Order: sequence, then structure tokens, then C-alpha cells
Amino acid sequence: MNDERIRAYRDAALAMTSGRFNFDISVAGEDEVASLGRALQDLGCYLEKKFAEIKALTTATEKINSALVVEDVFNYVYDSFKGLIPYDRIGVSLLDEDGATLRARWARSESSDMRINPGYSRSLQGSSLREIFRSGKPRIINNLVSYLESHPNSDSTSKIVEEGIRSSLTCPLIAMGKPIGVIFFSSMKPETYKDVHIDVYLQIAGQLSVIVEKSRMYQQLLDLNELKNKFLGIAAHDLRSPISAILASIEMILEGDYGPVSEPIKDALKVIETSSSGMLNLINDLLDVSAIESGHLELKVQPVDLDDFLQGCVSMGKHPAGKKSIRLELGYHQYLPKVLADHDKLKQAMSNLILNAINYSGRDTKITVSARPEGRYVVISVADQGQGIARDELKKLFKEFSKTSSRPTEGEASTGLGLAIVKRIVEAHGGKVWAESELKKGSTFYITVPVAPDDRTE
Repeated sequence: MNDERIRAYRDAALAMTSGRFNFDISVAGEDEVASLGRALQDLGCYLEKKFAEIKALTTATEKINSALVVEDVFNYVYDSFKGLIPYDRIGVSLLDEDGATLRARWARSESSDMRINPGYSRSLQGSSLREIFRSGKPRIINNLVSYLESHPNSDSTSKIVEEGIRSSLTCPLIAMGKPIGVIFFSSMKPETYKDVHIDVYLQIAGQLSVIVEKSRMYQQLLDLNELKNKFLGIAAHDLRSPISAILASIEMILEGDYGPVSEPIKDALKVIETSSSGMLNLINDLLDVSAIESGHLELKVQPVDLDDFLQGCVSMGKHPAGKKSIRLELGYHQYLPKVLADHDKLKQAMSNLILNAINYSGRDTKITVSARPEGRYVVISVADQGQGIARDELKKLFKEFSKTSSRPTEGEASTGLGLAIVKRIVEAHGGKVWAESELKKGSTFYITVPVAPDDRTE
């Protein structure tokens, strides 16, 4: 048979194998060839829809696997699947830990008057949802008005009907073989859902189960971390006062306020003083980390005169540096603009950098504090002539309790928190922190602080 339509149909079939479903073929006529063309056209529409479903599900899977926040994923699903499956409302309810109560977790609707919102709960005792959890299979109700007439005591159905919903498809959420909740797809039109929709809905429900469970575990970690911070805060706060009292008493004894003290006792007291000072530094660092991690790091930013500020930081470091005959100097010779910073927090960061340099420097060396404008920021550096840090260990810096193979030159106490606190403070200002070092040639630590708007030259 020499029929041009056959060639066109063959080309259309080849196009579909390449993922192209929009083709123009003639389907006019009542013969078998025309019937074949119409069937091919219907197949193209069906495959195009399925292809779109698979693509949307694949994208949703990637989104789900990369997310930790349930609301983000649910909103994404709501926005992305509108063209594939019918719904005017999606709601998610999760089982409480006792497994006896179902609580609304998230909902979004085209209705401006949602009657079931997050927090709404109901007991599973006597609920028809028990069967969904038992069987693991979806449930379709295509006429909620009729369903309510036969189940007049169903408060949730009454509320959803008042919202304008007329049909629903309910899918169980199963994670690690256990039911964790349900997802409701609802429409304002009756007779919306067919068995053909179930496979797509089950795939969505399966993916959402993963993110729900992952989000639960993530939230548990956040709760545990918050509990840890509270415990550290309470413990550290309660310890700081007695240790401060011990240090004050030792200082008074060493200064002779209570009479003469023999040299052996002085030596013993100095050991106690050193250990207590180390403990107090650790407690203060723990309090700082606890406050930062719990979101209580509040910055009171204002223009700060950097020249006066850095001179104050160097003056404060002169005493501990002098104990090791270390020269602590300012190394800049140019105008410095004001920076926008919390004076006290920035001073804390600089103090940590300077004391860190002193601790890791040998006697009779030099530490230089420098600063230079660089665009919208000022780069501040603290350079020492100490032992340096191995290149492969630089990545350990600025992490809590992370230490390198370098050690304080005279056994000074190190909590492993000082540089981590510097990083948190600097980043809270919108700046950056990094270090450059070479073994046996010293290290330089850098921070950037934003220039105050009135002093910007660009």
C-alpha cells in the first residue's frame, strides 16, 4: 500500500522513541489507516503525560533528597504537580509518638477559608483512617457530602466540606515499614479521583514519607543540640563564680594580704592559679559557644574607630606577651576607615587571635597586628613568628575542639574553642576569616570587617 500517511505515522513513532510527542499527522477518514493514526495520536498524548509525570517525580525526588525542611518540599509538590494530577487542597497529618493521635502538620488550599489547619488533631479511636494504616492502601471518596450524611459525627469531614471540598484521595505515609501519617489530596469537584491516579499519588506519598522522617530526625538533632547548649550554659554559669572566687583568693594570698607565704606554698598556689585560669577560660568559651549556637549572639553594631580600637587591643595583649619577651606591635602606616561592628564582640575576636599568637610563639619573637582597606572591607591580620601550621592541617582551624599538631610553646591552656568563636563573631558581622602558615616560619590570621557606610570610598 502506497499511503503517505503510513510514512508520517512511522516518523511520528520514531519521534516518540526520542521523547518528542508533539507531531502533526493526518487522522481524517474512516479507514483502518486513519484509525491507526488516531490511536497513535492518543498514544502520543498518553506518553507525553506519563513522561511529564516521571520528570516531575524525578525532580521532586531530587528536591526531597536535598531538603531538610518539610514545608519547603510540600510547597514544591503543591506548585509542581498541578498540571499532572487534580487537587485544590493538599494536607499532611502525622501520628503522634503514641500512635493514637493524628495531628495536622501542613496544609495548603485554594480556599480562602481553611477549616483544618496545622495543629488540628483527632484520635484514631473509631476513625476510618485505621483501615488505611492497616492495609497501607489509599482511599478514594468522590462525594464527601454523601459521606458526611452517612458519617455525621466526623468532625474533620464536616470541616473540609465547609471549606468547599467535595472529593478526596487519602494516601498513607510509610517510613521504614511503619505508618507515620497520611497525605490528603482534595478537590472542590465531586467524582475527581479514579483508580488510575493511585499509582502517581503513591509515588508522591512514598517520597514524602522519606522527607517527613528525615525532617523528624533532623528536628530531634536540633532539639538535642538546644538541650546540650542549655546544659552547658547552666553548668558553665554555675562553675564560673566559684572559680573566679578561687582566683581572687589566690591573688590576695600571693600578694601577702593574709601574711607572709613561704616559697613552696607560693609555687603550689601558682600551679592552682594556672589550672584555675585555664578552667575559667574554658568555661567562658563554653558560654560563648552556647550563646552563639542557641542564636543569642546579638550584635550592637556602630561605627568603630579602627585605629583607636587596634591600639587598645595591642595594649591589652602587652602584658601576656611581655611574660614571654614577645614584642607586640602595630604594623600599619595608613589611614584606616571606620568599620561597622559590635565593639565588644570584635574586641573579643581580636583578643582570641592575639592570645592565640602569643601562646604558639616562642620567646623573643614578634607579633604584628596590621590592617588595610580593601574595597568595602578592612582586612585585619595578626602575624606571628611561631612554629607554624602544616598545610594539610589548616582546614582543622576554626572548628570547635579541633586542634593541630602544633602546641603552645610553654604549656598554655587551650580549649580548642577560641578560633571557632572568632569565626562565628566575624561571620556574624558579614566578614570572613582565614589563615596562612608555613612550618617553622610562623602564621598569619586574617579577618575582614565591613567599612562603615559613611567612610566608604566606592
